[in-house]
Order: sequence, then structure tokens, then C-alpha cells
Amino acid sequence: MSATPPAGDIGRVVGGRYRLVTPIGAGGSARVYLADDITLRRRVAVKVLHAGLADDPAFLRRFRAEAQAAASLNSPHVLGVYDWGHEDVAYLVTEYLGGGSLRSLLDAGHRLSPSQALLLGLEGSRGLEYAHDRGLVHRDIKPANLLFGEDGRLRIADFGLARAIAEAGWTDEAGSMVGTARYAAPEQARGERVGPAADIFALALSINESVSGTVPFTNDTVVATLMARTETPFEPDPGLGVLAPVLRRAGALDPADRPAAGDLVASFMAAASELPPPAPLPLVGSSVEVGAVLEPTEHGTLHIAPVSAAASRVEETAPARRWPWALLLAAIVALVTAAALSAWWTDAEALAVVPDIGGQDRMTAVAELAAYGWELDFVDVRKEGTALDEVVRTDPPPGQALAAGETLQLFVSLGEPLVVVPDTFGLTITDASDRLSELGFTIGEIRETADETVASGLVIGLVTPGDAVELEPGTVIDLVVSTGPQDRAVPDIAVGGDPAEAIGQLTALRLTATEVREFDETIAAGKIIRYEPPSGTIVPVGADVLVYVSDGPRPRAVPAVIGLDVDEATRILEAEGFVVVGVLGSPTLPVLATDPAAGEVHSKGTEIVIATSLTAD
Repeated sequence: MSATPPAGDIGRVVGGRYRLVTPIGAGGSARVYLADDITLRRRVAVKVLHAGLADDPAFLRRFRAEAQAAASLNSPHVLGVYDWGHEDVAYLVTEYLGGGSLRSLLDAGHRLSPSQALLLGLEGSRGLEYAHDRGLVHRDIKPANLLFGEDGRLRIADFGLARAIAEAGWTDEAGSMVGTARYAAPEQARGERVGPAADIFALALSINESVSGTVPFTNDTVVATLMARTETPFEPDPGLGVLAPVLRRAGALDPADRPAAGDLVASFMAAASELPPPAPLPLVGSSVEVGAVLEPTEHGTLHIAPVSAAASRVEETAPARRWPWALLLAAIVALVTAAALSAWWTDAEALAVVPDIGGQDRMTAVAELAAYGWELDFVDVRKEGTALDEVVRTDPPPGQALAAGETLQLFVSLGEPLVVVPDTFGLTITDASDRLSELGFTIGEIRETADETVASGLVIGLVTPGDAVELEPGTVIDLVVSTGPQDRAVPDIAVGGDPAEAIGQLTALRLTATEVREFDETIAAGKIIRYEPPSGTIVPVGADVLVYVSDGPRPRAVPAVIGLDVDEATRILEAEGFVVVGVLGSPTLPVLATDPAAGEVHSKGTEIVIATSLTAD
């Protein structure tokens, strides 16, 4: 994919609400744009996938499933997925991060210190732990998918996308495998089943590269790169110091020898006590942020305005951020002994007044509290009007004295209170949408499906992330709507069979049976002659099937045979279906009369008696 956006993309509105503002990245399968959500008036990132993928029904099915699973992830270290869909192209809408990626940081010539790399590994493994515990494997961990917010916090991007693209058989313009070969685990290179351990391996290589600037096992071709790692153990760069043993185990050849993400978190935290605090990360930021700021307009669109020199100088002289290390210290407090941390506090027995940290994010609060020597206990809560990771209150409250070593509880928000998803079964689409909107939910797709009991146009159910029954306001909910009972085929009804049995068959299929009587020369009275429409015809529920039932042969008039000889009269009468059963008089005389008489109408098979003159003329 070229770096130049296709003509007409800028200003295009995707999904009826996301206006593309400027490209901020491109890859073999997708292009990423900074976009304006004109509904919620916020900045988002829109990943527009290659147009060829939108023509693949198998990919679109997998893409929807993986996007829904990724959207259900709610971790501070996993990129938030807001929306997804497809028009002429498939697209994914995520939170916009202004801090750039580890890839952009490395491409700018920066290298991380071991302390900074430890922080990178700690946050990355926490994000993987959260996703792996919920059954999601990334399959494409690499520096380009390790993104930073403007606060410096790491988020992992593109969960599920690698699997969807891989199952579509997609290759980039160079024909390489999906999932960057330079970070593929040995089992990926061998074509084996990929599990969480592959993500651990790729994270280890990414951390190694963040310090050394190089990736082990890299050769001139994709095949050579993959083959190099199938038999050679990974040896971390010596510059990683105390992190080398941690990464050596994470990069083991056998996936069974690699630690789980949670164990990797513990290993990083244990190594932290041997390293100095890290300097702030040298964030590069996305290209749109260089020399510009984004200003929301009255109508929700975004304009790019130049940043003044004075503002730049203010940013250059702003104090270095301390929160990443403070977060690390807060984790260490829970796992190492007080002796290992005694150098951080000058007076363990001193009393201090609890400061007011309400409204701060967790990281900033931890940084401010690090010098007090308190044990920090985090309690997750939900509160209206609060954002994720915002400190709601403390116990003891602000102003109360607390000795070093005592516990301070921080009640940290998980976001807005959850709202119970309402019962919309049997409602119209309009009524169900109104009820969901009143509760703050966002209406997603309308999915249609046949239902034997629910009338067409009425809601059968809802599709929520993770099938949850309680969700945050703003969550996208899809509606499953009935198209009514499924059409059915007319069954095979036996000609000459019993009409009652045929009517039972049709009734069981919720079809209407109408009996039609008619004469038939061959089908016995009371038996089925035929039916319409014929067997196999697809008809809607309630369709009318005509069952034709025989009344036997049609009645006919007795022929006039008076004056004929008996043999000729007999032949004519029997040809009409009557049965001559006797002759009154001499059989050599002409016919005088018949019983029944000529012209009378009788059923086929009626018995006829012929009468002749008693004497000859």
C-alpha cells in the first residue's frame, strides 16, 4: 500500500459518522486515518482495510467476529475498539493515540534503556494477560502494534485482525505472510497451531529490539528468516542486563517453556528492584501531531492549526513525567520486601496527611503517593460521570493522617455505571431502538433471521459484547430481527392416497389444504387425483395447496339402441361403460326398450336390461 492516500479519501465519511481527516499510517493490508466522529465529536483512528478484502465473505464473517471480540476487551493496555463495519471497504474504528508506536520511536533513532524496556514489557505483558485470560491470541505482536498515548501508557493494537486477515489468505504487496515474519514464533514458522505463547515470544523480540535496535534471526528473505528461528535459541542482547534472563525464557524455542503473560508480569516486577527509575519515553507521536494541533469545530470536524513557537518551548521545558516508574513502584510494593524499598522512603514511621487525589488518573495518583511510603490497595468501582482509571475517592479520606507502611485504599473507576440491557423481545425495530437509546446504548447492525413463532419485523434478541447483560452506556448493541417463518417445500403427496393423510402432512407444515372434488375415470371415488402446486415447490407459511379428490367416473346418458339387434345394442351400451345383465324376450329380435331407458343419466357400471319384441313381424 502506497503512502499516498487514494484521491477522495480525505473528507470521506465512513459508516455515516467518521470523517477521514488525514492519513497517519499505512501497511500491507490497511491504511490508518485520523478521523472525526461527527456523532460524538471526538478524535478516533479509522483503519481502512484493503479494498480486496471487502469482496471476501469468509473474511467479513471472521472480521465481524474478531472485531466484536476485540471490542469486548476493556484493559488500560489494549487499544479500545469503538466500532466496525464494511461498505465498499471493511473498516475498524479505535481510540486515537497521539504518542505514536514503538516502531516510529525506533525508526526515529531512539533506543530504550533497560528501565524503559522493563516498563514496556510490564505494560505489554499486562495487556496480553488480560486478553489471553479471555481466550484471545494476538498473533501479530510487533513494534508497529505497540502504541503509546500522549500520557506514555502502552496499548496493544489490532487484536483479532491478524487472524481474520490470515484466514482470508491475504498477503501484502510483497507476497509475505500475514503476521510479520521478523517476530513470528518458531511454531508459527513451522506452520503449527498458534497459542498465547507465540505472543510472548514476539513481545520478547520487540523488547530486545527496543534496546538493541536489531531483531535476531533476520535474513534476506521471509523463508530464511522463518527457518533461522526454528532451531536456534533466542539470546537477548547483553545491553538488557537483568532483563536478559527474563527475555531468554520468554523467547524459548519450545512454547511450553515460555512463561504465561501473568508470570512474565511477575518476572518484570521482580527485576525492577535492580534497576534505576526510567526516564520518560522519547515519544515520537503520529505524523499529524508534528507542528500541529487539532481543534474541534462547532460541527465536530477537525482543523489542523500550527503550534506557536512559545507553546513548543513550554512543552520542551515541562517537567519530566514520573508516573510510569511510580506505577512500577506501586506494583513492587505488593511483591518485594520493605527492606528492598527502604531507600525510597526517608521516615517509615512518620505521619503524613492524605492528599486530595480525587479526579486524578491512577498513574498520576500513584506517582504523587510514592514518596509517602503507604501500602496502596486498589478497589475497582463504577461511578456516574467518571472515566476509566480515575480516582473516585480514598480511604482514609483527604486530610486524615496516615503513617508510613499503613494501607491507603484508592477507589478507582472502571467507568460509567453498568446499565442492564432491556428485554426487547417482540418489539418493532423502532420501539426496540428507542428503548436502547433512552438507556444510552448505541444501535449497531440489524441482523435478520427466520423465526417460526415471531412475526416478520419484530425483534427476536440482542447481540452484546461477550453476551453481557450489563453494559456501559454507549456500547454498541446489534438487533436480531425476525423475517417470519422460513419458506417450506410442498411435500410429496401420494396420488390415489387418503386425503385425510395429505391434509395432515400439509397442516404439520403450517400450509393450508383445500379439497377440490372432481370426476375421474381411473381414480376411485374418495381418493387423491393430484395436488397443486406440485411437490418441491417453495411456498410461504400459510400458502394454499389444492388437493383434488375423485368423485369417481362422470355420469353418462344411456344410449338409444331401440331397433338394433341385441348384439349391436350390447356393444354400444358397454362401450359407454354400462353393463348389460339380461335380455327380456327373444335375443334374435330387435331391441324394443332398455331399463334404464335411453337418455337417463347414470354412473358408469350401471346394469342395463334389454327388452325385445315377443314375436317377429
